[in-house]
Amino acid sequence: MRTPLLVANWKMNKQIAEAQAFVEDFLPRVQGVEEVEMVICPPFTALDVVCRSLQGSRVKLGAQDVFWEEKGAYTGEVSPSMLLDAGCSYVIIGHSERRQILGERDVDINRKLKAALEGGLIPILCVGETLQEREIHRALEIVKGQINEALRGLKMEAPTLVVAYEPVWAIGTGVNASPDDAQEMIGFIRSLLARNLGETLAGVIRILYGGSVKPENTAQFLSEADVDGALVGGASLQAESLARIVRFNEP
Repeated sequence: MRTPLLVANWKMNKQIAEAQAFVEDFLPRVQGVEEVEMVICPPFTALDVVCRSLQGSRVKLGAQDVFWEEKGAYTGEVSPSMLLDAGCSYVIIGHSERRQILGERDVDINRKLKAALEGGLIPILCVGETLQEREIHRALEIVKGQINEALRGLKMEAPTLVVAYEPVWAIGTGVNASPDDAQEMIGFIRSLLARNLGETLAGVIRILYGGSVKPENTAQFLSEADVDGALVGGASLQAESLARIVRFNEP
């Protein structure tokens, strides 16, 4: 049984005081929730205050990116050990905004994935196609390439990896894939994981859906057989909204 995982990606939002106020508002709203795992990924500047504010709770801390080297002359970069030192358990890697806007390549994502795993972090690997790629029927091909390149040379013995399927055309647009669309692609991703990592690991690795996830549609997505949670963007910026997503299976 795969424990549902709900990840809040704040992107470039919230200053330190806002982040602390969010956590103080959010934690009482999810008190007693034990059947799901929760992660908040604030910007780097708010990692420390969010870490301290989450102490004693079941909510875990994640980062939005990582570099593949441990130390050195890499101005502006943050290493896996630095994230661990800041209290992180998870890190998002290969988000479409980094691929599309910042030019991150498959080889970069592969390096980051290996560094995160070797450093003791649980990476959340993001994959997904653009609207143009879907319209010309290349969605499966694009996602297959992203998965295969990200996992190239990777050796895993435990399910210390999460994959998030985020169709680029559904991120921040208010338009989301249907639950059937999500299940089709996520089932396909699980088959790719089986080819790369073996059936056993593929059966326990959690695969999330992301892209205009809201309180109103979370339960529909998580009712699908292979959808194990959600990577939430805009709807994670309000404590009330994120709490409703976390409590998706309550009436």
